[in-house]
Amino acid sequence: MAEGGQQRGVVERSQDIAHGHGHDYTIGSPHLRHAALRKRIDERIEAVVRRVVQRKGTCAVLEIGAGHGSFTDVALAAGGAVTVTEMSQASYDYLSAKFSGVADVKVVYDTDGNAPFDGQRQYDVILLISVIHHIPDYFGVIERLCDEVLHPGGVIVTFQDPVWYPRQTRWARVASSGSYLAWRLTQGEFRRGLRTRWRRLRGVYSESEPSDLVEYHVVRQGVDDKALGDLLGDRFESVEFDTYFSTQSSYLQAIGEKLLPHNTFGVVASGYRSSAIKSE
Repeated sequence: MAEGGQQRGVVERSQDIAHGHGHDYTIGSPHLRHAALRKRIDERIEAVVRRVVQRKGTCAVLEIGAGHGSFTDVALAAGGAVTVTEMSQASYDYLSAKFSGVADVKVVYDTDGNAPFDGQRQYDVILLISVIHHIPDYFGVIERLCDEVLHPGGVIVTFQDPVWYPRQTRWARVASSGSYLAWRLTQGEFRRGLRTRWRRLRGVYSESEPSDLVEYHVVRQGVDDKALGDLLGDRFESVEFDTYFSTQSSYLQAIGEKLLPHNTFGVVASGYRSSAIKSE
């Protein structure tokens, strides 16, 4: 437990460094930069929340790692009452100011990753948008969200996570990495980027480098989409995958959507079965 707490503390500090005051999430976030990707996710969130509202009259939403609240706005407009969590102090401050006075939004500063786990099932929908790949033990977190937080019949929506690298073809990895590096050349700090790339190619992981902790997927080879599907399949009536291509460059995104292999995925898991909880 102490070791886990230490790791969370390092991740928290790295989040503050990487996502400090003045940070612009849009620059490096394909799902925020590109209208087609943004629409893809917006429509899924809106449809899920509206279905719950139609069925129950209300929809309690938990959004993990809300950033600057781009998707909070979507859930709110669809009729949801949203609790958002953030590990970055700067993003928490931004969200608090943005939603000050909005009765249907509660902002929580989640310094250790345990904020949602208060012993009560209280949410109909859980959103993790561009979040899972930042979490070291994402399987453990997803299990706890399902088994401790989600109402029976509830929904989990995840999007914008990298398909597990070993499951991608060599051509897909080359296309994905090449697209990223081409974009990176336009962003400055090229020498630091080369040092980071060389370190990662050698399999070196540094706990002193915020980029290795914030972008944790680069040291554990993406997100294991198949294993995640198996975990969710044991707990939900329906698990729907959506795979697509994404990269930071607008020009390369336009090409990649039509020609390049899919490197990113989302999941909508619906109809949580509380009876499916297994005793380990």
